[in-house]
Amino acid sequence: MAAWVEGRVIERIEWTPTLFSLRVEAELAPYKAGQFTKLALVQGDRRIQRAYSFVNPPSAPYHEFYFVEIPDGELTPTLGSLQAGDTLLVQSQATGFLTLDELPPGRDLWLLSTGTAIGPFLSMLADGEAFDSFENLVLVHGGRKGEELSYQPLIASFTEQQGARFRYVPFVSRETWPDAMTGRIPAAIANGQLQERVGLGFSAESSQVLICGNPAMVKETQQTLLALGLAKNLRRAPGNISAENYW
Repeated sequence: MAAWVEGRVIERIEWTPTLFSLRVEAELAPYKAGQFTKLALVQGDRRIQRAYSFVNPPSAPYHEFYFVEIPDGELTPTLGSLQAGDTLLVQSQATGFLTLDELPPGRDLWLLSTGTAIGPFLSMLADGEAFDSFENLVLVHGGRKGEELSYQPLIASFTEQQGARFRYVPFVSRETWPDAMTGRIPAAIANGQLQERVGLGFSAESSQVLICGNPAMVKETQQTLLALGLAKNLRRAPGNISAENYW
């Protein structure tokens, strides 16, 4: 069993009334971009814990986590009230296989996400290794409203550093938003609109696709990509599609 250590909040970032990030100092074992750990708070005689991915690159001097506050949730309302100096518990050993070292070689890396599940992909991009391993990188992020497209300054820095080899495509499903595609990611793949926007296609020869989001989105996106001739990536049978449900 991984040990629990005390973490201290050093910064709280509020994106919207229900979306926020916490930067935490804690002595953790080394981890990889794309992995997750567990956070916990003691409430009465119970330790309430949930898994959250790292947003920061492993080289950062802090650990950053991205949350959506669930009004009737057991943990996120209390996490949302934490301020700099407050403490919480962090599991010291990270886990997870949505990492670059699990991927076969490819030319194009597609990172498809919804909501707070963009976190592990931001960690990978900030780490820099992805840009050394792939010629083209596409970050796709879906939200219900435009205000939910968080981390815009960080994403803009990838464009500034990498130029045309990095593409960012936002999706907004419940309103029209400047520069964002309207609707859902799987539908835009099925009808080719996403590929047209990016200027790249999906192929078994050149594409590696990572999917992270709510289970329905993950399932539908995988089915859509399988219909295009891609295959799930398994250790015993390398393919193109790797996925992680974000709850």
